[in-house]
Amino acid sequence: MDSFLIKGPTKLNGEVDISGSKNAALPIMTACLAKPGIYRLKNVPNLRDTRTMIRLLKIIGSKVSVNNSNITIDTTNCDNPEAPYELVKTMRASFYVLGPLLSRFEYSKVSLPGGCAWGPRPIDYHLKAFESLGAQVTLRSGYIVTKGKLKGNVIKFPKPSVGATGNIIMACSNLVENVTVINAAKEPEIVDLCHFLEMTGVKFKGIGTDHLTIKGCNKTLSSTIDYSIIPDRIEAGTFLIACAATGGSITLNNVNHHHLIDTINKLKLSNVTINKINNKLELISNDNKRPVNLKTDVYPGFPTDLQAQWVAYMSTVSGDSKVEDTIYLDRFTHIPELNRLGADIKMNNNTALINGVNKLYGANIMSTDIRASASLIIASMCAVGESHLSRIYHIDRGYENIELKLNKLGANIKRLSS
Repeated sequence: MDSFLIKGPTKLNGEVDISGSKNAALPIMTACLAKPGIYRLKNVPNLRDTRTMIRLLKIIGSKVSVNNSNITIDTTNCDNPEAPYELVKTMRASFYVLGPLLSRFEYSKVSLPGGCAWGPRPIDYHLKAFESLGAQVTLRSGYIVTKGKLKGNVIKFPKPSVGATGNIIMACSNLVENVTVINAAKEPEIVDLCHFLEMTGVKFKGIGTDHLTIKGCNKTLSSTIDYSIIPDRIEAGTFLIACAATGGSITLNNVNHHHLIDTINKLKLSNVTINKINNKLELISNDNKRPVNLKTDVYPGFPTDLQAQWVAYMSTVSGDSKVEDTIYLDRFTHIPELNRLGADIKMNNNTALINGVNKLYGANIMSTDIRASASLIIASMCAVGESHLSRIYHIDRGYENIELKLNKLGANIKRLSS
């Protein structure tokens, strides 16, 4: 099992290219299943999760070819609308195939999802929404079985859910009746999914708002679909926070700063300088950084996927701060590991209470999920001495070549294979 040996402290300087968005690429890859056709996707990150999704698409019957960040998916002859436990247990986003398979085959059999092992993330929103569209939903031996011809309706989520919103959007791909989603997720990844499906004939009203109307199209595709995935705002945010914490100056290439407004504002409050230059962002880490409190929230609020990284940053800033995660419970498995590095963080329900320290020190630490892994890398780059970070298969699920990119900026990270 691979691990990282990280030597600190180091400062980050230079330029880095931001990859395509993992959280946009995965649903768009599954959306290709809804209509038989050939799809050419560009700017797809090479990650453990995207490789897992390719395996799943092939099991369902797709032909997939990969050329660097370009993927061609041929779903013309898909004939197996099932997603096995062996794959779904390793990646929660595999559950996204339920919507497009139900849309195309009026049947799907998908294992209950797995993925990161933190906090409850129920699938009730997905299943109740499918039932409201006329699907029969049953649980059999750990599998969700859905079947039936869908019909138009109004769906109101108790609160926005990115996963449920995306799944319902894809389920409506071939439904020619209107479906309205109230409390729809507004994240850029959902907007990207809508724009992709527009190219297949699906019509939308209210893209980027919490009141979304969908009208599918059951016509056969007349040509190959070409689409480019948006940049990964979470990877971009991670590099910005990493530079703020370690010091130095970096420029991010291929980034959409409109997707990072709240993150940029919080960083500015902490007394770093950020300059926007077309599709680039420059961050200059200043002395005398200030502690900043925050709460995670649905988009356009501060992303829960950057909460762990922010906690690592604040643990190095003199003074007290607190970070509350309002999206998920128990997404704080990084706290004990950060404390092993010398951080002073206590928990009060779903809020981290942080007392910034002068120095962190290298230690043996363990990854627990994708974003926790990123926070531990940031803290280890700030720490004096060597840190040994195990279970880095988590980081490989969500970040493309992270140690290579960071080393290019001046970090000292070595991948060890056992």
